[in-house]
Amino acid sequence: MNIAVIGTGKTGGKVLEVLDDDQIIGPFDSSNKPTVEALAKADAAILFVPGAAADELINTLMEAGIPAAWGTTGYEWPDDLDEQLKKKDLTWLQASNFSLGMNIVRRCLGVIGQSSSVLDNPSFHIHEIHHTDKQDAPSGTAISWEQWLGEEAQITSERKGDIKGIHQLNVQTETESIELKHQAHDRKIFAQGAIWATEQLVNRDIAPGFYSLSTIFDNIMQQQL
Repeated sequence: MNIAVIGTGKTGGKVLEVLDDDQIIGPFDSSNKPTVEALAKADAAILFVPGAAADELINTLMEAGIPAAWGTTGYEWPDDLDEQLKKKDLTWLQASNFSLGMNIVRRCLGVIGQSSSVLDNPSFHIHEIHHTDKQDAPSGTAISWEQWLGEEAQITSERKGDIKGIHQLNVQTETESIELKHQAHDRKIFAQGAIWATEQLVNRDIAPGFYSLSTIFDNIMQQQL
């Protein structure tokens, strides 16, 4: 499968590392913008670009007529994007975090939150640890953990060393505790997840439209049960 790689920053660069050279169309960035003709050589596209670049790229990709996996965040997607894609028989998806392990954790958190009603007065604590260059706290993922859990949780943060990302949940009662942890060791997890997602768009019979990775992931997991 040939993949157009658009965006060569930290995560886009990891996509280039994971893919075989003969799979790569491009890569493309702000100094080498993709054209419809170049994208026509690809089976699909992976994009890790800032929101400001998305408008122009949406039009180019639609004209090229290929599936796309977007890692763009902080962007207000057009309200009619899903409708536009259906009209053009295209399937795209978007994710703020392409880690497949994190998607497994997301499902686990939902089960823990829903099942915690049987526990006697449980308390929930989410703790996240990242490298010292990360300034925002708590992390967006920690906030998502609380949302996926569906229960109010204490969220704490820590910054030290070069830690790529650790997220932990502790559920505590007087008589027992439950712990769930996810640790990122390499940014490659996001590249691997984006490639996996792109393969699903190309190889599975997914109806045209605009999806979140979580929807695609959950549907595939449901089919395997």
